[in-house]
Amino acid sequence: MTPGAYDAVILAGGAARRLGGVDKPALRVGGRALLDRVLDACRGAGRTVVVGPRRPTVRPVRWAREEPPGGGPVAAVDAGVRQTTAPVVLVLSADLPFLNPETVETLLTGLRGAEGAVLVDPDGREQPLVAAYRAEPLRREIALLATEHGGLGGLPLRLLVSELALARLQHPTASFDCDTWEDITTARARIREHGHVLDEWIAAVKAELGIDLDVDTAALLDLARDAAHGVARPAAPLTTFLVGYAAAQKGGGPEALAAATEKAAALAARWADEQ
Repeated sequence: MTPGAYDAVILAGGAARRLGGVDKPALRVGGRALLDRVLDACRGAGRTVVVGPRRPTVRPVRWAREEPPGGGPVAAVDAGVRQTTAPVVLVLSADLPFLNPETVETLLTGLRGAEGAVLVDPDGREQPLVAAYRAEPLRREIALLATEHGGLGGLPLRLLVSELALARLQHPTASFDCDTWEDITTARARIREHGHVLDEWIAAVKAELGIDLDVDTAALLDLARDAAHGVARPAAPLTTFLVGYAAAQKGGGPEALAAATEKAAALAARWADEQ
């Protein structure tokens, strides 16, 4: 979907009672606040509205509060949607540690002729707070609920989406949310599993340093291996540092990084051939 073709609404104002009332969106998984992880996943949004108390975030957002405060998810969705203008609205909770930009794109693509596209958890339950909706049908349902019930406070989300034509999309982990300390522990452990830890670490470093760059992880690891085996073990981190520095000197970007990596890898190969 083209940039700005969708807006994002993130609900970050729940009471987190099963977590003892802590500020759940600020809890860290993989070194990053849960809210920041969700913000990173929907960074392609034209507008991003966070419904909840103001707090530091990894990128600028618009802030909103539901009426009445603590009025529940339907009131929160309403408060966020009021600040959006795009024809498609991504609606997310702030506690999704495994959401990523690829899953967001899947939701947006999954809309097609439907009024909404929602993720389905492994047990087959629809997750209306991991979803993309067409804005007009969503506003229509909000207005109808407000009229029928005299307000939106305390209404369950199922009332909001029950009359929408929804596409249901499967994903093994993206709908996993963190409602308990056990969930937090599970998420922290899963991120450190062998198949995920490197990608998670690179994403965390890029977010911390403010870098938006596609990294060819395999090429850099090959370079580090060749430098370590063909030269000396300390050469691996020093070489990858110098490659990054050289790429920055050439203006940065994937092309500059790829060129610097290729040159250093060729040098490491020549060095090893002399032994």
